[in-house]
Amino acid sequence: MLILASACGSALAQGGGPHELASDEGPFPVTRNIVHLSAKLATSDSQPVRSGVQWRVFEEAEGSEGTHRLVAQSSEATPALTLPNGTFVVHAGFGLAGSMKRITVAGKGVTERLILNAGALRIASLLGDAPIPPARLQVAIYVPEPGNSEAKLVVANAKAGDTIGLPEGPYHVVSTLLDATGTGATSPTNSVVSAELRVQAGKVTDATLRHRAATMTLKLVSGPGGEALANTAFTILTPGGDVIREMIGAFPSLVLAEGQYVAIARHVGKTYQANFDVVSGVDRDVEVRADAEAQQKDLPARPDPQREPPQGSGPE
Repeated sequence: MLILASACGSALAQGGGPHELASDEGPFPVTRNIVHLSAKLATSDSQPVRSGVQWRVFEEAEGSEGTHRLVAQSSEATPALTLPNGTFVVHAGFGLAGSMKRITVAGKGVTERLILNAGALRIASLLGDAPIPPARLQVAIYVPEPGNSEAKLVVANAKAGDTIGLPEGPYHVVSTLLDATGTGATSPTNSVVSAELRVQAGKVTDATLRHRAATMTLKLVSGPGGEALANTAFTILTPGGDVIREMIGAFPSLVLAEGQYVAIARHVGKTYQANFDVVSGVDRDVEVRADAEAQQKDLPARPDPQREPPQGSGPE
């Protein structure tokens, strides 16, 4: 097994531009050779990868600590590196995919092409028919196993619209819609959409995940259309009694997946409730009435404990 040394321990020359070369100059001249590198996603591809490739070249011989010294690196897609005579290990990285190859340089130029056996995944997420800003999404990519679709997390925070290089194989993608909080941060909502996808070598797989959700603004009012009462504590539950979110304020708002909900409002020692529906794309106010008819002494019963929480829709 090759143990490759990190850049920080490789005595890299500073200021070497996109491809940097370690200095091994001694008292005698060292023969320098031009090594041209390129990578293809699949053997059948006619053209090399044009961007997103990270190249690193290591000495084949192990150092005293059992590692291989990094002698050159480049972020160009098809670099031309200057190397001395010797045997080296070339590594090409493309996102999470990669390939290695031993090369020998002996007094003349060398041209090498590596096969990544990789493809790419490009994810788009919509709310209804409108694109969702990347800042309002949390996208995770997993490698599934039998009986466990989220067995191995490989990308924790993928960005919608980015082209993500991945080794060929199956993947499980989870898109979670985020909601802004009062502090300016974001928190996950219950609008979660997942998809099972397969990445093929040499191809870009496009996936569109459609969320169905809306923004609800909560109010505790003394009557229909009344002013919102301040210092009210709200709890949002599913019909089965699962807590979705707890909030405090006169009219807090939150994003909810399409479905049915119960709003519990607590104010000055009294408890009130209202049932409401969320329709995707229809933002609206939810009024909880604080009159005598609406007052409740107990939390709502669990009419259907087997009912699953509402989820977003699947991929297209």
